[in-house]
Amino acid sequence: MEWTNIARCLLAFYCMSGLVACGSLANCFNSGFAAVACGGGYGESNVSSLPQSTATSAEGFWRGTTPTRRTVGGLVLDDGSYWVFYTARGDPNLLAGLVQGTGTSHSGSFGSSNTRDFNLEGVGILTATMRGTYVQKNNFNGMIAYRRGGTSSFTSTYNPDYERVPNVNVMVGSYSGRLATSQTVTVTVSSAGTLSGHSTDGCTFTGSFSPRAKGNVFNVAVTFGGGPCGNGTDTVNGVAFYDAATRRLYSAALNNARTNGFIFVGMRL
Repeated sequence: MEWTNIARCLLAFYCMSGLVACGSLANCFNSGFAAVACGGGYGESNVSSLPQSTATSAEGFWRGTTPTRRTVGGLVLDDGSYWVFYTARGDPNLLAGLVQGTGTSHSGSFGSSNTRDFNLEGVGILTATMRGTYVQKNNFNGMIAYRRGGTSSFTSTYNPDYERVPNVNVMVGSYSGRLATSQTVTVTVSSAGTLSGHSTDGCTFTGSFSPRAKGNVFNVAVTFGGGPCGNGTDTVNGVAFYDAATRRLYSAALNNARTNGFIFVGMRL
C-alpha cells in the first residue's frame, strides 16, 4: 500500500479536524493517536491480477507491507467495516495514517466505494475506492484508487489472534507513543474497561471500551477534555485491538461524519 507521497501506543491521539479550519491533518494536530500512511499517484500493482478464492469473507486481523516499505496493520470486521493503519516509509514505529470504510466480501473479492484515507503526512483526508482479493484466514491484498487520481496497494497475511476471545486483562497497562508532530501521548487502560491519558501539549482525554460480539476486538469511545485538544470536547467512536506478537495496541475512532477523530498505534510500556 504505497499510499501517496503528497498526502505509536493505545491512544496517541491525532487531530483530524476539518480541512477548512486546519488546512491539513498535520497542521491541526494538537494531541492524538497515530498509525500507517496512504496516498496516491504511483500507479502501483493492479490487484485484479491476484488469484481468486472461493472464501466467503475477508474478516480478520491482517499484517503486511506496501511496495514502498510502509508497514500495514489492518482489521476487517464481520459487518464489513475496515480499519487499515499504515506507517511512514521505512519506519514501522511512526504512524502515518488510516484507511477506513465499509466493504463487501464475495467469492474471494473485496470491494468498497466509500474509502477514506486519513493521512497524517500533510495531505489530509482523501476519498477513494478500494478493491482487492483474499483467501480467507490466509492473505488479503488490495488496491486503493483515489478520486483525485493515483493508486496505492498493499499485501498482507492473516493474524489468527483475531479468533481469540476478547480479554480486557490483555490490554490493561500503560502505553506511550511518539507522534509525527513530536508530541508524546501516555494512556492508561484499566481492567474496569476505562482509559485515560494526556499528551505533552496538555490535552487530556477519558474513555471506555468493551468487547465486540465477534472477533478479538473492542469497541472504543473517547471524550476529549477541551482546551488544547484539537478535537475540543468531542466524543468519537471506533475500535481497538492488541497485537500480542508486536506488543502494539491499535485504536482509531471517528465522528459520525468521518471528518474528525483520532488514530493510534502504540507500544506497551
